Amino acid sequence: MKKTIKRKPTTDAIEIIHRRYYEGRPQRMTELAEAEANDAVARKIYEIRKRAGLTQQQLAKLAGTTTSVISRLEDADYQGHSLAMLRRIASALNKRVELRFVNAKVA
Repeated sequence: MKKTIKRKPTTDAIEIIHRRYYEGRPQRMTELAEAEANDAVARKIYEIRKRAGLTQQQLAKLAGTTTSVISRLEDADYQGHSLAMLRRIASALNKRVELRFVNAKVA
């Protein structure tokens, strides 16, 4: 006989979505983690560009690329980030890229 764990009801929308669509689904959790990583990269590029007071066009020129590339990189749905391009952008903004490997969460 399988023991059922009774969960406390919630009105937290994020918790409800997590329970309904992600809990117990490792593939979906992996996809969510990838989407969160893409979003974090996009937000960081946008943030440092704005802090530097640059337009996408100005950053593109400094990084030796096109405005459309910068626009794509600042899009949370974009999945084609390359370390080489991130380094070019960092260099144009007088920054450096740090890469870390951390233990994966066990789902």
